[in-house]
Amino acid sequence: MAREKIKIKKIDNVTARQVTFSKRRRGLFKKAEELSVLCDAEVALIIFSATGKLFEYCSASSSLASDPKL
Repeated sequence: MAREKIKIKKIDNVTARQVTFSKRRRGLFKKAEELSVLCDAEVALIIFSATGKLFEYCSASSSLASDPKL
């Protein structure tokens, strides 16, 4: 049995929205790490929550942030 497609819209329930954000954030970090390892790519991911909290992932050392090409 296939999963049902969901309509992409804002989740009204605050608790459900926070749970969905946390789960999808973890999934994005996992995919970013997989992309970095499988393709030998330098990946950076920055996410700000609705409350303004910062979540970040970087596959390379901190010297990547100071790279003048970026």
